Amino acid sequence: RSGEPEPQNRTGNRGSISSKKQKADREFTPGLPFPSVQLAPRRLQLTHARHPPPEKRDFGALEAIEMVPDGSVKDQEASSSSSPPAAAIARAARPPRPVSFKTKRIVWHPLKHRRFRVGATKTMVEASSSAQAVRGARDQAVRGAREVGEATTAAAAMGSPKEDEKGHICGGWKSEDGSLYCGYSSLRGRRASMEDFYDMRSSKMGAKNINLFGVFDGHGGSCAAEYLKEHLFENLLKHPSFITDTKTAISESYTKTDSDFLDAETNIHREDGSTASTAIFVGNHLYVANVGDSRAVISKAGKAIALSDDHKPDRSDERERIENAGGVVTFSGTWRVGGVLAMSRAFGDRLLKPFVVAEPEIQEQEIDDELEYLILASDGLWDVVSNEHAVAFVKEEVGPEAAARKLTQIAFARGSTDNITCIVVEFHRAK
Repeated sequence: RSGEPEPQNRTGNRGSISSKKQKADREFTPGLPFPSVQLAPRRLQLTHARHPPPEKRDFGALEAIEMVPDGSVKDQEASSSSSPPAAAIARAARPPRPVSFKTKRIVWHPLKHRRFRVGATKTMVEASSSAQAVRGARDQAVRGAREVGEATTAAAAMGSPKEDEKGHICGGWKSEDGSLYCGYSSLRGRRASMEDFYDMRSSKMGAKNINLFGVFDGHGGSCAAEYLKEHLFENLLKHPSFITDTKTAISESYTKTDSDFLDAETNIHREDGSTASTAIFVGNHLYVANVGDSRAVISKAGKAIALSDDHKPDRSDERERIENAGGVVTFSGTWRVGGVLAMSRAFGDRLLKPFVVAEPEIQEQEIDDELEYLILASDGLWDVVSNEHAVAFVKEEVGPEAAARKLTQIAFARGSTDNITCIVVEFHRAK
């Protein structure tokens, strides 16, 4: 309204907000420390202080653009001072469209990762491919070494093991006199590594045929189980009383092998351990020696009979032995020695000595006409298959090799989460 005084703001007679803004606009000069865009009648003018000029921006294939003294822009390649095309100015004013360079599990964004270069993509892809190649070569080498080690065990009697596309190793052989037929099967299963080992040997001492079978289930690593595979039967065959006093020879060979392994293992902090379930045939006698929770089961007159008892800390006699030695048995999901190991006897396990011992329990069985099959297996089988079912499955198959393979397949199908290894021995096949 004319004649009325202009309203004052809250600060008193310092002028209105609109008048202050108009005054600031009138006093604006290019070069102030904040970006501004002013539109001329016929061309775009860029003035700024914080952002770098267009000629210092790297927009890829876009030609460099420089500022002219009056604040306008022009193309360096233009020979005249005429204004550049509007399309070129628009390309200079806006950044390029973001492009994502994708590698395995990593997405690089050039606007977020400003130091990224295209060469990095190539380097990372090559590194990823190289790492995959190294892992593949390592896994193949480990698998090959395991196959070679198993194949060389009693090679004259067994021949070479076979492996299918799933990494399932199996094979079979027969004794020299033809009285024993054997099949074996080993499967890594759902574990990341293979810690099961097995051994089969055949020899002759005097007039007696000697056949040795063993399954070794490692824990905390594979060193202990592999050591048993290489040395346990070797020590047993060298024992001077092996023929005359077989039980004593077995017991002393077990404890000697355990002591030798602990002496050979230089790293005192390693916790490698292993079970051992072995069947020793000396003439017409069968000796089953067991340490740990691997198991031996026979089929006699159509019935399943366990020739070994699992060494578990919840067994009353085992718990009493451990506590008398100064150890403790606690429950943590299952009963464990010192809250660590879920078995009361094992090879290795240096930190749990003398509570966890490698002294075997031995049972003797005379081989007669009623004896049909022997099954040696790690707990990867026995955790999901009962003794009776295992014997029934063996009887359904033709030959011990097919039976051993069938048992490992059934255990895996039933959800076993451990390595699965078993040996099936058939008696009196000729009859």
